[in-house]
Amino acid sequence: MPGTITPLPIMLEEEDRKRYEQLQPPKTIVCRYGYPKMIGEFPYNGDAKPGCGSKLVIRSPRGIELGEMLTTTCPNAGCAKSVTRKEMLEYIENSGGKNYPFTEEGRVLRMATVDDLNEQARLDTDKPRMIQFTKKLVREMDLPMRLVEVERLLGGERVIFYYTAEQWVDYRELVRRLGAEFQTRIEMHQVNAREEARLTADYEKCGQYCCCKQFLKVLKPVSMRSAKTQKATLDPTKISGRCGRLMCCLRYEDQTYETLKKRLPHKQTRVMTDDGPGTVIETQILTQLVLVRLDGAEAHQAAYPVENLRVLSKEEDAALRQAATGREAAVKPAPVFQPVREDRREDRGEDRGIRTAEVPAAGEPGIAEGAQASGPEAAPGEKRRKRRRRRRRPKRPGGGGDAPEAGQPGQGPSESSGA
Repeated sequence: MPGTITPLPIMLEEEDRKRYEQLQPPKTIVCRYGYPKMIGEFPYNGDAKPGCGSKLVIRSPRGIELGEMLTTTCPNAGCAKSVTRKEMLEYIENSGGKNYPFTEEGRVLRMATVDDLNEQARLDTDKPRMIQFTKKLVREMDLPMRLVEVERLLGGERVIFYYTAEQWVDYRELVRRLGAEFQTRIEMHQVNAREEARLTADYEKCGQYCCCKQFLKVLKPVSMRSAKTQKATLDPTKISGRCGRLMCCLRYEDQTYETLKKRLPHKQTRVMTDDGPGTVIETQILTQLVLVRLDGAEAHQAAYPVENLRVLSKEEDAALRQAATGREAAVKPAPVFQPVREDRREDRGEDRGIRTAEVPAAGEPGIAEGAQASGPEAAPGEKRRKRRRRRRRPKRPGGGGDAPEAGQPGQGPSESSGA
């Protein structure tokens, strides 16, 4: 059994002691209780004057257990030692609303004594044996679940078992055997990966205490879009927390990044800078700088603050491009004329709307006898046909093929068989 807990003596200066004696006991206390770090506002009618961090014995919806005082609610907004109820409700609404683990069902019984703290410590020392026994039963019954943590309340009304499972688990027989072993009420509570980290994790990669265990109450899912927007590394081992999911801190600045991103122009947007028009090729969200490739022969790149840029409309961009094209045309030399080949001109006909070269009549110098004119002087309805080379069919041995007719041009006299 561990040593007893002895509170340290309270050392107050004379002025602080007089101020403490003038204080009135609070009427309501906001405290935190349980392994899931739930929050409750409970009435208090004791004579003691607890402060922030004081241990309290409370009656919550789960039973009698230990709690920790966070603050008090005061109807007077000018009180420096507490918050107003309106401010507390606004904080809860901004922190998750209905999903925030807040309740008003309960009350503060008294400030925790040394005996209360020693009794809770004694109950916690028996947890390893309970965990080992429960895991043994799970293996024997072959249940698809994994035990995470066991919580014992100060009053002994119940024992809460936290477990993870990928599917529904029929644990009725397990609850019956656990109740017979520990002689108390058994409650099974299924948790996900993030809630498991809230129960068992301690410190994160940043060196700080895990946010889910310290102050974060509503564990919302985090998307990969947040990591891409913040241009963080996409390596899962570097952006995952103790729970194996994306770190919750990616959501903290997500709204700020989205607001700043809306002020920046998209890539390939035409903008006007102090040095002339250009095209956006890259942006930086936090610094609000835009990398622009300027127009011109050099086409160099430069970074400009977003306040010094103006997005060009389609009409302005077209006018600037036309003006730049006119200046380039005035500087560039005239292009060299390359005549079209005559054979290509002859292949084209007047039916395509292309003017062909005039062909002199027959008998004039420069044209061969028997040639036909293909220009406008040609006879109506007479078209120049492209001469195609006839593909001859090879002869079969033995005279099996078709014999050419006698007197056909290009064919010799046929040989008579047996001549």
